[in-house]
Amino acid sequence: MEIVSAHEGVIPISSSMSNAFIDFSTMDCSVLALVSDVVVDGEPVVGYGFNSNGRYSAGDILRRRILPRLMDAPADSLLAEDGQISPALAWDAMMRNEKPGGHGERSVAVGVVDMALHDLVAKVAGVPLYRWISDEYGDGDPDDSVFVYAAGGYYAPGKSRSDLQDEMKGFLDAGYDVVKMKIGGADLAEDLRRIEAVIEVLDGDGSRLAVDVNGRFDLQTALEYGRALDPYGLFWYEEVGDPLDYGLNATLAEHYRNPIATGENLFSLQDARNLIRYGGMRADRDYLQFDPALSYGLTEYRRIQDMLAQHGWSSRRCIPHGGHQFSLHIAAALKLGGNESYPGEFQPTGGFADDAVVENSRVRLDDRPGIGFEGKADFHTVLRDLHA
Repeated sequence: MEIVSAHEGVIPISSSMSNAFIDFSTMDCSVLALVSDVVVDGEPVVGYGFNSNGRYSAGDILRRRILPRLMDAPADSLLAEDGQISPALAWDAMMRNEKPGGHGERSVAVGVVDMALHDLVAKVAGVPLYRWISDEYGDGDPDDSVFVYAAGGYYAPGKSRSDLQDEMKGFLDAGYDVVKMKIGGADLAEDLRRIEAVIEVLDGDGSRLAVDVNGRFDLQTALEYGRALDPYGLFWYEEVGDPLDYGLNATLAEHYRNPIATGENLFSLQDARNLIRYGGMRADRDYLQFDPALSYGLTEYRRIQDMLAQHGWSSRRCIPHGGHQFSLHIAAALKLGGNESYPGEFQPTGGFADDAVVENSRVRLDDRPGIGFEGKADFHTVLRDLHA
């Protein structure tokens, strides 16, 4: 098995909405097709990858460093004992001559390729990715469905609290029991009014609502909001301060009794380990949101899972950021606690297969080989156009 060509591109996933820190007016995304020499039904098998929302495209790093190393590596150096490409060996080739540290954008580029490689090997094996991962890396007994929550509640020009309620009602009608909204982009009084408006839609149950600060708060503001949020008993209070400010997170955990979530903007084993060592995260209630697509791919995510187990963390405390099909497969295969979902945002990359059904905030995976982008029609058209 050999990769015969790589085709990289950039697509927009922009919108007028914003969170507490950034707007998405210029957000874009790297997309990738890896064409193999394996032919099925007269067509070469192709692996696809892309990067999650929140980080911009990494095309320059892909073109100048990561893809050339992969394509220039001797073909047999990338093969496992069964003669198929090993994503782990390919990862080593891509990271050759890279210094430690600097895990911001390089991790995104490698994650795009790692996703495409895993899509490719599962397709060659003729199985959905979650089954391939479970057989190769897990216990061979994957979850048959995954908990998902609906992420939304962004700020947008002219968006009223009534509009926010209607958005959340739409999520509930679509089968979600747990929803997430943004806070920190308004003052505390207005954010509390927004939160109470959403809890009203949730039949008064704050445990079905997560809130996300996107890293904006300093310690004083984090604690002030924490005191105000405490009575609601929220599902979680997310990424309250800068993701690398472990001290802020640890202090918050000392004062805020309900669940905290963070990790989506930590992109390596080393950063994840530092969060566990110094961030005050509590294994009995808090959630870890490392996104495999942004953090060097599943190859690195498996190392993170091994580290977490060594520190007494259950994989069920992990609910990846990103709201995409790749993490959905990983969640089922490695028995994570769930996966984010973007029912209407970040198209065409966001969300699951067009025929996916969410019921009681759970979704089943289908049997399409690989990740199953072929079941997401608009996105599959974009991916096929890369190598048509």
